[in-house]
Amino acid sequence: MEFFDSEMFKWVIMPLIIFGARILDVSLGTTRIILVSKGRKGQAAILGFFEVIIWLLVAAQVINKVDNVVYIIAYAAGFSAGSYIGIMIEDKLAIGQMALRLIIKKDPTDFISALRENGFGVTLVPAEGKDGTAYIVYSIISRKKIRLYEELANKYVPKAFISYEDVKNVREGYFHKEERRVMIRSVFPIRKAK
Repeated sequence: MEFFDSEMFKWVIMPLIIFGARILDVSLGTTRIILVSKGRKGQAAILGFFEVIIWLLVAAQVINKVDNVVYIIAYAAGFSAGSYIGIMIEDKLAIGQMALRLIIKKDPTDFISALRENGFGVTLVPAEGKDGTAYIVYSIISRKKIRLYEELANKYVPKAFISYEDVKNVREGYFHKEERRVMIRSVFPIRKAK
């Protein structure tokens, strides 16, 4: 018990534990919120369970020692770092689909061919812009494939206006085989027969 009563534990080790646990709890919370927004209720509930356990353990330490400013700073710094790390985790997971709209002035035939060769579904809509004829190239893709899509756009239509939008659910349409399996499961979860 001497170790837990030592100055080293009180001023260094416990603040580091609080900081690390808070990073973990807030990262879980950030990821949970993103899962909820994507309609992934089961996964969000599991993360929420662990998030609350960690939060209760850490909050109890800080509340019991509210006079220790180092604990409070570690708690706040962990929250801040956890928010940042949670967003980084979500970016790496790349959950869900995105709707992409490109508005371009030049003929997009080569760009559309390149997209289709790489497994992207594409809808082309002729449009009228401020400077005359324009084209809207519309696709719904897995967030995991955004980088490839952007590389193709930079190569074929570097001056295109691009807008991105989160898509909660999709149905029908053309999707690459691997994406189709994931999208069908996200829209119509598989339920086991009783």
